Amino acid sequence: MMDLPSLRKEVAASLARTPPHLPPKLFYDERGAHLFEKITRLPEYYPTRTELGILRTHLPEMSRPAGPGVRLVEFGSGSGEKTELLLESLEQPTAYIPVDIAREQLNEVAARLDRRFPGLQVLPLAADYTQPFHLPEPRGASDSGRGRPLLFFPGSTLGNFEPQAAQTFLAGAGSSLGPGAALILGVDLEKSPELLLPAYDDARGVTAEFNRNSLVHLNRLLGTDFRPDAFEHRAVWNQPASRMEMHLVALQPQTVTLPAAQNGSGPRDDQRLDFKIGEHIVTEHSYKYTPQSLQALTTAAGWKTVQSWTDANEWFLVRFLEWKGPPHER
Repeated sequence: MMDLPSLRKEVAASLARTPPHLPPKLFYDERGAHLFEKITRLPEYYPTRTELGILRTHLPEMSRPAGPGVRLVEFGSGSGEKTELLLESLEQPTAYIPVDIAREQLNEVAARLDRRFPGLQVLPLAADYTQPFHLPEPRGASDSGRGRPLLFFPGSTLGNFEPQAAQTFLAGAGSSLGPGAALILGVDLEKSPELLLPAYDDARGVTAEFNRNSLVHLNRLLGTDFRPDAFEHRAVWNQPASRMEMHLVALQPQTVTLPAAQNGSGPRDDQRLDFKIGEHIVTEHSYKYTPQSLQALTTAAGWKTVQSWTDANEWFLVRFLEWKGPPHER
């Protein structure tokens, strides 16, 4: 669940940038979550099926260093398809704690996995995992002999963070989970724009609908008056930054109003933004890594790589890491 006063401040600051930005979390209302699941099944969208292939091939190797009785934590649980495979492979996991802002999908996945694994404590939390929150405490989590916390962060969601923010996020996750924590991390690797661009701009227009839906979601949450159909979806490969970008491009001139905060915690006046034809809003950065750049990032964040797996095309990378603490604290 989003903290609306905090979201308003974040959106106001993001829209004031040049060019204007919107946080990717706005993609994931109920409709956006279902649209993204459609995207993952499109022929152009390689990441999901490629990562699933890696998991199906190597899960026994991934689960072995995790050990028995783990408490599995997942930020951005989505449909739960990958999670179910992992839970099947782990040795007697004791708890599963999914954290997601798409409440309806979160509850559906939690109920399904609760039925599928009757001995497992399933403790869903509707929250924005990029903001401070407290994880639910499973029963018996402090008992001696209980397994380690294991964070599952697949789908290259890490790529939605700016590089320094990604390092800060991983360091914060490790500090929060504490000594002995482990991480299974999936990231998308650098590849040809001929593969990347169709994955973010499919022929059926599902990604375009998903992108514009972020404006529908924003209108509902904060009372803005964006006209989603007056924006065109555009996908861009930014080679110097090694990232895909999704933009919404204005098709006609328009003035958009972000209403003032109602509780006095933000600006007292409405914020107005003028868009000319061709001006755009950045809705997503999706960074693509090399094995070397990922290694530098995770090491700086305090994680040690234990093992890595990739596919035959080397399009995607999954790593098992262990928390060692930021270098300055060791």
